[in-house]
Amino acid sequence: MSALVEPTMEFDATMTAHHDDMLHAVMQIARTSLADMVEDIDRRGTYPETVLKQLGEAGAYDCRDQEAGSVNLQATMKAIAAVSEVCAATGFMMWCHAACGLYMDHSNNPALKGVALQNHLQGKTLGGTALSNPMKAMAGIEKMLLKAQKVDGGYLINGTLPWVSNLGKEHYFGAIAIVQSEQGERELMFMGHCNGQGIELKDCPSFAGMEGTGTWALRFKDAFINDSEVIAENVPAFLNKIRASFILLQCGMGWGVTQSSINEIWNVEQQLGHVNEFLEDRPLALQAELDALKSRTLELAATPYETDKQYLIDVLDVRAHASELALRAAQSAVLHTGARGYLMSSPVQRKVRESHFVAIVTPALKHLRREMARLSKMEQPS
Repeated sequence: MSALVEPTMEFDATMTAHHDDMLHAVMQIARTSLADMVEDIDRRGTYPETVLKQLGEAGAYDCRDQEAGSVNLQATMKAIAAVSEVCAATGFMMWCHAACGLYMDHSNNPALKGVALQNHLQGKTLGGTALSNPMKAMAGIEKMLLKAQKVDGGYLINGTLPWVSNLGKEHYFGAIAIVQSEQGERELMFMGHCNGQGIELKDCPSFAGMEGTGTWALRFKDAFINDSEVIAENVPAFLNKIRASFILLQCGMGWGVTQSSINEIWNVEQQLGHVNEFLEDRPLALQAELDALKSRTLELAATPYETDKQYLIDVLDVRAHASELALRAAQSAVLHTGARGYLMSSPVQRKVRESHFVAIVTPALKHLRREMARLSKMEQPS
């Protein structure tokens, strides 16, 4: 097995001193506590709750700029990337938690602010996101799976979601249901609690890897959601506001998998470079492409509330590029490392599975390309 390469992360003008300190702390956690349990997370289903809470203590989930009083996605994106270099499963759970924080931070519900939000951002409590089905449903790919009925003081939720990650008995999650009434249908976004009455966590089938992501099926049977747990009632407007942030934060996973794959190629360069030089997707070319992609993505992340269609197309494009580059880099790592990279014990095999996950997690590569095609068609003059 190749030696674990320490996470690499540059510090630039998008970072404040506070964020620099945060990233140093995140990298230390990644190379110590997390590195010791990567295989257990990937293959044995160990959920890294302690590490996730340590990352919260380091400030990794707070997308706000404490000095400017505004959003700052770049630092959290880089933190997710640094962790994903070591373990993309944990990087994915960071994204789940950060996305849940976006819902709370942008909600108009005061019950989701204050102490509740601070505990979330500091990792004292942990949350996930159940928006895979709603995102695909709103894009016309599948049907909405949760139904809601208005009752006194809240809503009753029924239905089943097959895949929801970063969950546990004490966790919570953001979700969306269709409210059915005499006036017609509308969406409701709410915060559900795994230990809530009428909510049941069900085991999922075994995955090819990344088993320790706290992924469950969620079954709702007349689950009562209090009005104080409502995130948004004008869901389309709410999603339009957070959509770019939701997507851009995922890019860190792709960056991390790509960087670690490049590192694995360099690990064998001294021994195999004389023959590997005839392969495509060599490490210097991959690194240059990754660096350019990161620069472009960070520039987009500086203005996450833009509503221009071309801006959204660009956001979708960098997310798709992150998937495509991770796939190519992981495949290249297998070819460069040869038979040793084909061993089940090789970190390169984990990189391949992680790259596949980056490309299929919602919004999947096919979903991204579909949306880019739709938006581009809308942009064309009639």
